[in-house]
Amino acid sequence: MGTSHSREGSDLSDSDDYHSETEDRDEEEEEYEEVHYDAVERQETPQTTSSNRTIDDIDTKLKSLKLKYGDSGQGGGDRRVKLYLHIGGNSPKAKWIVSEKSASYAFVRSSEIGGGGDSDEDEGGSSSAGGNNSLWILRVGAKVRARVSTEMQLKMFADQRRVDFVDSGVWALRFSTDEEFRKFVNEYHDCLFENVYGLKATEESKVKVYGKDFIGWAKPETADDSMWEDAEGGDPAGEEKFSPLRANQDLMEEFEEAANGGVHSLTLGALDNSFLVSDLGVQVYRNNQKGIHGKGICVSFDHRNSGSSLTKSNPKKGMLMRAETNMMLMSPMKEGKPHSTGIRQLDIETGKIVSEWKFEKDGTEITMRDITNDNKASQLDPSESTFLGLDDNRLCQWDMRDKSGIVQDIAKASGSPVLQWSEGHQFSRGTNFQCFASTGDGSIVVGSLDGKIRLYSRRSLRQAKTAFPGLGSPITHVDVTYDGKWVLGTTDTYLILICTLFTDKDGKTKTGFGGRMGNKIPAPRLLKLIPLDSHLAGGNNKFHGGHFSWVTENGRQERHIVATVGKFSVVWDFQQVKNSGHHCYKNQQGLKSCYCYKIVLKDESIVESRFMHDNYAVSNSPEAPLVVATPMKVSSFSLSGSKQQRSRG
Repeated sequence: MGTSHSREGSDLSDSDDYHSETEDRDEEEEEYEEVHYDAVERQETPQTTSSNRTIDDIDTKLKSLKLKYGDSGQGGGDRRVKLYLHIGGNSPKAKWIVSEKSASYAFVRSSEIGGGGDSDEDEGGSSSAGGNNSLWILRVGAKVRARVSTEMQLKMFADQRRVDFVDSGVWALRFSTDEEFRKFVNEYHDCLFENVYGLKATEESKVKVYGKDFIGWAKPETADDSMWEDAEGGDPAGEEKFSPLRANQDLMEEFEEAANGGVHSLTLGALDNSFLVSDLGVQVYRNNQKGIHGKGICVSFDHRNSGSSLTKSNPKKGMLMRAETNMMLMSPMKEGKPHSTGIRQLDIETGKIVSEWKFEKDGTEITMRDITNDNKASQLDPSESTFLGLDDNRLCQWDMRDKSGIVQDIAKASGSPVLQWSEGHQFSRGTNFQCFASTGDGSIVVGSLDGKIRLYSRRSLRQAKTAFPGLGSPITHVDVTYDGKWVLGTTDTYLILICTLFTDKDGKTKTGFGGRMGNKIPAPRLLKLIPLDSHLAGGNNKFHGGHFSWVTENGRQERHIVATVGKFSVVWDFQQVKNSGHHCYKNQQGLKSCYCYKIVLKDESIVESRFMHDNYAVSNSPEAPLVVATPMKVSSFSLSGSKQQRSRG
């Protein structure tokens, strides 16, 4: 299917004519703009709330509440905005309409506006300040009750005095003055902080959450951004020069093939082949400069007569080793949980499982939730015998050789051979590790449930050199550039891009993998969807699997970032995100957020999206092909400059 560009909000037009939303829609009151989409024909059905209450009734109700930000001065706390609703989804008739010309808004406690069966209490029961379960809710007129969270995907347009957000539909608020707009933004950030951390948004609370060294994460305007420009290696004003994905370039589909169903993961090779791990087994694909093409080969799994001591469930993940001649396969013990007690070793050349390895430490069977290669290029090493393992509270390196350093004779082994715990640490406290990745030199980045991102040197897995505090959302996936200068964390609602560079006391530039970064730490940048795209992606769909494009050599640079949400594969220009002069960042308040991207849209939810190895980037293309896997199909996209597209940016 096709691709489309990110959409920025044009100015909301104001007209002298006004009709209420409940009046005849054929008269089509106050239109913001028509938004056309190239990708597919989808129709959004926004959920709106009809009410016969007048605005005065609503005002009376709100004034009777104990509001957090009551204004005893002008208007007695009565603050009004113009409320817009986006209708039509991505159809040619899509547009903004005025829902309420003058709506009163307030931030209120969920416990204060519940009342019987009409409660705004958060279903998750998240705790808030003071030990109670009430959360801050944004209430606008009679139609909007939105829990203040990153799920709102709130986007600010300071030059238009406007914010857009998602709440069972896509809404926009327009403020009459700059002061009212700024006041709303400050209140929103304070309420968000309190809902996330359960603490009032005071200076002391922010220091407690982020630490003094990371106060720039709470106050981005005070953070040192110089490292972003230094790492970029050029003039930040020269944005176009550093943009490999031009506005007139599109991701053109080269191949689409049936994947025989039940695809769980995509394992790309840098050499001849790539692989899909599915319910049927491991399907083999041939790599070429336009993508991957099926070879008609599938290695099937038959557990009935295998005599396996490991779980009988099908593998969910594959990891290539030994010059991509072997693949390690992980199978979860329980459905829906990633933990495994061992791995299967597949010989790709023969198509047979040659061994089943157990995870053990000090004679006791343990589990791992994930495995990865020692470094970005080690899968190309024909003698590779070690790899990294991660569990909730463990980080280690496994060795396929025996204690004497000799490769174990699988044929003579009685039962499953045991992997040797080469080095690592079992943490006593709840680190709640979720995901990890390695750099070109073997340094390791680990993401956690509490949102923290830790950097470990390849020399020690016991103590992190740097621990970033995160922003409160669990990190579900991490990636890192080959040189270790950039870390990408994936959360359900945004990606977080972190610069690890710092200058030590001797004036040398280092990464946070090699030393403690001190207090001159750059603020991170966020990669987000605009509210409309987030809504079209589906309320239950979340970001997953954010990756940089793939290089395995010093001096080669990653050029794009890709992540998946629902049926969308979303691509950002990495150089553009790093560019501090990028137009997305103008007039922003808080952490810089980039909304410029391209979308590849499929007709079913996407399992994984990855760029092929840099070896497969042709000379006239800014990037290697993008491979997109769904449960039933696998597609390859290459960059083309032949098709003109309207930019949403």
